[in-house]
Amino acid sequence: MSKQQKIYIAGHRGMVGSAIWRQLTAAGYTNLIGRSSAALDLRNQAAVKAFFDEEQPAVVIDAAARVGGIMANKTFPYQFLMENLQIQNNLIESAHMSDVDKFIFLGSSCIYPKMAPQPLEEAHLLTGPLEPTNEWYAIAKITGVKACEAIRQQFNKDFVSLMPTNLYGESDNFDLETSHVLPAMIRKFHDAKLAGQADVTLWGSGTPLREFLYVDDLAKAVVFALENRLPQHLYNVGTGTDLSIRELAETIQKIVGHTGRIIWDATKPDGTPRKLMDSSLLHEIGWKHEVELTEGIRHTYEWFLANQDKFKQVKL
Repeated sequence: MSKQQKIYIAGHRGMVGSAIWRQLTAAGYTNLIGRSSAALDLRNQAAVKAFFDEEQPAVVIDAAARVGGIMANKTFPYQFLMENLQIQNNLIESAHMSDVDKFIFLGSSCIYPKMAPQPLEEAHLLTGPLEPTNEWYAIAKITGVKACEAIRQQFNKDFVSLMPTNLYGESDNFDLETSHVLPAMIRKFHDAKLAGQADVTLWGSGTPLREFLYVDDLAKAVVFALENRLPQHLYNVGTGTDLSIRELAETIQKIVGHTGRIIWDATKPDGTPRKLMDSSLLHEIGWKHEVELTEGIRHTYEWFLANQDKFKQVKL
């Protein structure tokens, strides 16, 4: 793979896309292109085709999606299904018709059945019902995985799908109403520290087990997939280890420097008891994560502190 070949990163301004851009730049790739959603509506088939006709990228990395939490998925199921289908189908079809050399499709662990055995393996795909709270997003992503597999099988093109575990890091979402658990905890402990070490109330019992991957490690997995023709069409991307939500909270509390109490609200749901991905397929061919959780949380908190003027202060 020439480092001068044109690489298009869809969703380059998001947490994942911007991390991929940073890692490719650090690796010496010099011909990266991106378009904001205002400049290119990926839901518009004609606009996407015109973009590919003009730019003729050699590589496409699809980090673009409509995302949101449980409430957003429940409230807007049609948009989550249809818009994600439109985005990825337009990119996949245009890449195929433009003879793109390599296409890397990024998804989520939510593609796997709710009751699949732990840890989650690639072979568990389509073996049972999905988690209802995000099935619309999951169905769209499964379709993207299968579309890339079909192109790979029928046309022998290097289209591959990477499914990361829970991500966090620079440019994460720290909005308490829409953020995921790790950045939400950073925000809560930080605001409580500023409020005189106020108590922090967290949902559930703290016993569920979760796996977390620093977003720059996912970006390095993308670079690995770019520089190698991977033998399978689908790979999980994770650390292979998990910890309890209580342990996560205590780790974040220490890094932030909050000394108040943590109160666990057991009236709130815990969610799935455990969610761990089996990433051995990718580990066996040469990729492994580099940033351990404590280091990654520290980096993420440092980024939050440097950018906290973007976030509204919460009164406790």
